[in-house]
Amino acid sequence: MPRTYLDHASTSPVRPAALEAMVGWFRPEGEPAGADPGRIHAEGMASRVALEQAREQVAAFLGARPREVVFTSGATEAIAMASYGALERDRTGRHVVLAAVEHSAVRRWAERGDPTVVGVDRTGRVDPDELLDAVRDDTALVHVQWGNHEVGTCQPVEEVVRRCRERGVLVHVDAAQAAGRLPISFGELGADLLSVSGHKLGAPPGTGALLVRRGLRLPPLLVGGDQERARRAGMENVPALIGLGAAAKELATSLPAERARCERLAGRIVDWAAGAEGVQLLGHPTERLPHLVCLGLEGVEPQPVLLGLDRVGVAVHSGSSCSSEALEPSPVLEAMGVDAERSLRISVGWSTTDADLDRLLTALPQVLEDLRSLGRR
Repeated sequence: MPRTYLDHASTSPVRPAALEAMVGWFRPEGEPAGADPGRIHAEGMASRVALEQAREQVAAFLGARPREVVFTSGATEAIAMASYGALERDRTGRHVVLAAVEHSAVRRWAERGDPTVVGVDRTGRVDPDELLDAVRDDTALVHVQWGNHEVGTCQPVEEVVRRCRERGVLVHVDAAQAAGRLPISFGELGADLLSVSGHKLGAPPGTGALLVRRGLRLPPLLVGGDQERARRAGMENVPALIGLGAAAKELATSLPAERARCERLAGRIVDWAAGAEGVQLLGHPTERLPHLVCLGLEGVEPQPVLLGLDRVGVAVHSGSSCSSEALEPSPVLEAMGVDAERSLRISVGWSTTDADLDRLLTALPQVLEDLRSLGRR
């Protein structure tokens, strides 16, 4: 039975271009690969050249300068670096402003300071006036999420960044879900900090980056070495970052077509939901990520739906996006004021086909009907 993978918002399969680049690094002609890029011997310099090429590819894809790209193990570490650096940069100011729908990686770091959490409307969108009204003289950082990880709602990022810069307060953009789905230009946006995840856009797990505005110096989270220009200690994962660079290079040209295809495929789910009994589209109807659809389900628990779909070969997700195996009520949906315990998140990506959507849209109505029939007995 063919499998249908529709959980790209959690992690996207590694792109063939990324895999090929990594395999090529591990199997060079002649000499073994894998030397420390911090060494000045020929093997080390070969690693350095490959690492810096990957940095240039990521920078070009995200509209940044190569020196603004700090490689990390993923968006979680990038968010931690931004949060820690902002709080420690000026110890007199530990106030943090964030919306209630931010990812747990942002929320938990904000709790280490003095957080002000700003509410959202029923679509998950924050009012920029309310967010900026929360800024104080001792505000160390404002967080804003480009696109939500559970419902796909996009925030007014450009306005928030512009007004933060006018107020002279640092602003961090969580672009983990937006990178590889929407065009991003770090330079044009004007943000101080921007975090991205590699595995969500088709690069290998364990890769990511924090973009740091030129001239901004933050105390490093990880210390003990001078890697990444003394901004992140520890030897870089060169082969995986080569894969990240290759994925970024591919997306630099394929993004417009991929975005249009994801919008069309996700649109098929939205169109089905509009006519389905007991199914509600969650999140903003238009200001949303192109690849992610979150559905509210009436009268059924999500876990049996997930298991029912999995039995027929369809993989989707529900609940808080980075929770444990136990499905927990979603803090995002709670903040939106909707049912936080009965949702289904479906996300498409570079490998999704129309045949995948055909299988989903055949299986899901049947699974829902079977479960509701059991409930009526």
